[in-house]
Parts: sequence; C-alpha cells; structure tokens
Amino acid sequence: MEKETVICTCGHENPFGTKLCEKCGNPLTEEEKNTKVVDMRYDGKAIRSKTYNKSFVDKVWNFFSSVKVGITLIVILLLAASIGTFLPQEMYVNAGSPIADKGAYYESVYGFFGKIYYMLGLTDLYSSWWFQILVGMLGISIIVASIDRGIPLHKSLKNQRVKRHASFMKRQRVIASGEVADGETTLNDIEKQLKAQKFKVRRDGTALLAEKNRISRYGPYINHVGLIIFLVGVSLRVVPGFYVDESMMVKEGEMVEVPGMPGYYFKNEKFILETHDNNGQLSGEQEKQGVNVVAKNFQTNAKLYKQPEGAVSGDTSELELVKEAEIRVNHPLQYDGYSIYQMDYRLGDLSGMTFKLMNKATEESYGELTIDLTNPSKMYDLGNGSSVEILTYLPDYDGFKDGQPVTKSPNPNNPAFIFMMKTPETPEGETSFVEIKNTIEPLGENQNMMKFVAPQTSNASGLTINKNSTLPILSVGGIIFLLGVAIGSYWNHRRIWVQITDNQLLLATHTNKNWHGMKRELDKLSEHVALPAYEDQLALTDSEDEEEGDQ
Repeated sequence: MEKETVICTCGHENPFGTKLCEKCGNPLTEEEKNTKVVDMRYDGKAIRSKTYNKSFVDKVWNFFSSVKVGITLIVILLLAASIGTFLPQEMYVNAGSPIADKGAYYESVYGFFGKIYYMLGLTDLYSSWWFQILVGMLGISIIVASIDRGIPLHKSLKNQRVKRHASFMKRQRVIASGEVADGETTLNDIEKQLKAQKFKVRRDGTALLAEKNRISRYGPYINHVGLIIFLVGVSLRVVPGFYVDESMMVKEGEMVEVPGMPGYYFKNEKFILETHDNNGQLSGEQEKQGVNVVAKNFQTNAKLYKQPEGAVSGDTSELELVKEAEIRVNHPLQYDGYSIYQMDYRLGDLSGMTFKLMNKATEESYGELTIDLTNPSKMYDLGNGSSVEILTYLPDYDGFKDGQPVTKSPNPNNPAFIFMMKTPETPEGETSFVEIKNTIEPLGENQNMMKFVAPQTSNASGLTINKNSTLPILSVGGIIFLLGVAIGSYWNHRRIWVQITDNQLLLATHTNKNWHGMKRELDKLSEHVALPAYEDQLALTDSEDEEEGDQ
C-alpha cells in the first residue's frame, strides 16, 4: 500500500483519500471543491475501502466491507432459514435413531424431495457446515465494515478542531453570515444560550464549536457489536456441550442412555396419565387405542443415573443415582445445566411379542419365547434340543428393496423377523420369515412354524433434553443491539460552528439526520441572540429530508 499524503493549504499533511482537511476542513478534492455542500459522512476522513483497490488484500477487504455484501448474506441466511422450515428438522423426528437411519426416514416419508432435502443438509440446517460458513462470513463482514468506517469516524469526531476554514463553513448545508454589532458580546451570548440548550461548547479565540448527542453516531457500531456477539452465540450452538436439543421415547421400566448427555442414563419408573373424566384410570381399551379425552396431567416418575469417571461407554454396572424427579409439563428434571422436559406420550406401545414354536401337522409345542422388541436376544434356547435364532430383525418392516427386506425406522412399529428354527426332528434348522399376520417360507415348506401368541405393550414417555449455554450470550448480544437501535434512532448528532472576524459572523451547522430539529435549535438560539437569517442551501421539502448513514 502506498503511503501517500495530501498537503492542505494550511500546511497539514492528510492521509491519501482524505476529502476534507483534518485540521481546517478545507476541501481537498476537485469533487468536494465543486459541490455546494460537502460530504460530511465521516467528516471527509479517508476510508480504506474507498481509497485502495490494488492488492489482493484490498479486494478481500473491500468485498467484506461492502454494505451490499452484508445485506446479501443476511438475505441468503433468511432464505435458508425459511427453506429449513419446509420439512421437520432431525431433532423432531425419529427420536433416538442413528443419523444414518434418518436419510432413509426422509426418503421414505417425503420421497425424492426428502432425499434431496436430507443430502443438502437442510434437515440439520443450523448445524450444517455451509450455514455456519455463511454465519461466519456475515460476522467477518460486520467486523470489517465496522473497522473500515468506525475507526475513521471515531478519529474525526475525537480530533475536531474549533476553527475551520471558511470554505468548510460555507459548504455546510445550513449557514448564516452577516455583520453583528459587537462580536465578542455576540459570541459570549451564543455560548451561553447554546449551553442552555444542552450543547457542549468549546472556544478557540473568536471561534466556537457547539456539539450534542455525539453518541448517536456510534449507534450503528453498537448494533454491530451486538450482532457479532449474537452470531458468536449462534455459532457456539454447534460446539459440543454448549447447546443440546434432543428427544427420546422411553417406555415404562426401560433405562436408556440420554442423548446429548454423555455418561447419563435415564430410567422411566412409571408413567402416569390423569384425565378430566376418568380420575386418572385408564381402561384396557384406552391402553390399546389411546385416549380421546383431554389430559389433565401426564408425568414420568424418573431416575437419572451417572456413570463413574473413567467408565466405558455403555457400562451400566456401577451407575450412580444422581436425581429422582416427577417430570410434568413445564416441570422438568434439571441437573448439571440440563433440563429433561415431558413433551408427549404414547399409550399401549408394542414392546414385546410372544411366539410358540410348534409342529404344523401335530400342533405339538416345543416351547414359548418372548422377544423384547427394544433389545432382542440373538438366540432363544427352548430346552430339549429346541432353539430359535433371530437371523434378521426388522423393527419397522417396509417391504423388499432390491430383493432384501428393509426397515423404515428403528422403532418397533411393524416388526418382522427371519427365524432359524431347530428341533430334535429338524436339527439342521428351518428358515421362516414372520411378520404380523403373514408367514413366508423362503426355502421351501417347513415342518415347524412360529405361531404368534400375544403382544406385550407398555406406555412410553416422550421427553426432550435441553441445554443452552449460549442463551446468556444471545441475550447480551440482543440487548446491546437494541441499545444501539435506540441510540441511533432517538438521538441526533448536532454541531454548530460560529466564527466572528471583525464583527463579521459566519455560522454553519451539521446534523446526521433530522434537519428540521436542527433548524428548531437555530430558531431557539435566534430568539435570544440577534443573528443573521440562516439559509438551507439544499432547501429540501419535508418529504425530501434525508438521513446520513455512517454504516
């Protein structure tokens, strides 16, 4: 980057790109010299992105400092977030299933659109790599834009000179000039009145600078700080331990490892449902079919266990009970920053199936076996030389694909089995494919069969696990952002320069917005001090009044 300087007629050396002299305010560029009103957005300070565009670093800097780029990123993020609402996010479907199974779930439920939706990562949108890259790019854009414009603005406001070049004064939007009777007295009266109007006044000989509400210029940059903190909070949601939003369905008597809580196990001791018309008593039909009455209360009596330090994942031999709770809606089990909420329930979930191994011709029974559909055993020994082996278990059978039986999900909604049956008469075994109300003998007619005897059902609690360590960060970011909005919206930065030479008064004013308010300040000043009439050099109508942005 070339270190050029621009020397003003006053002798001050200004950085290359400066439009108005930092010392006296005299216009330095032909463009500013030929304008009726100078550009006061940054008091003419040099802005890096508007000055250099030669090196690769310059181009990257200028790209991220562009307001258009920032707005485009925001629009893309909003569009992506809206697309993410087309189908349910992964956290709301297939509770407890491995991620690998969820692609099949979206394809089977939503077809080809669901498959593409899953492949693009839209089912886990806010944790997807490309969404996080967009969030990171937006954060970089905000930081670069703030540095690019905020630092020059701060320097220009911090180092303001009281005395300014006559050319600077005459090129402000609202000016006044004329002769006064006594210059010293007039200047003292102006200072006194402006202080009464809550201006901060500085004097330098026969020159005066009055200023109020400078903080208004920092409103957009306070917004940026709030947004950056907020985006940091959003990005931390993908860091393990900062944000957990999982779900699980746990049957009565079942103990499961809690998703999102490594080393913790949850046991559903009992599920209780109370309704408004049956005093909490469920009939057998309600157990099977579900209830159509309004629930007054549904809760899970639960125990939370924790593995000891150094325990192998899945080892439940030495669990330590850390908390017992009655979980109800809006009354979660809370421990170690985690909250387990009661969200849903299912009545009469299929939890097991009892079969009888029998001879088809004589109906002789070789024994019964009960299969736990959540965690089935591989082999069942019935004694007397008879056994049943489960070759394949399909929890949610969904027909054949490419000649192979497939399951829609890991939940036992429509269980099917491929059994290997052995008896003293058939020691080599027979293969049977068994689903509800259907049996297939793929290798020819069998001598024996698996006869369905009875189902085992249980009630299940639908629970969500939540931990949000990013909430304080998001809250701080949101508060700072709203503070910046308030500062930038309800305050106006107003400045009045007055210089008197040989009883000749020259007055100039500037505000970043609300010129009508600025003129009211001058009207109030004129009521107490005899001043020449001011002139609005742009003479805009009410509807044409403009606002100067610092972003």
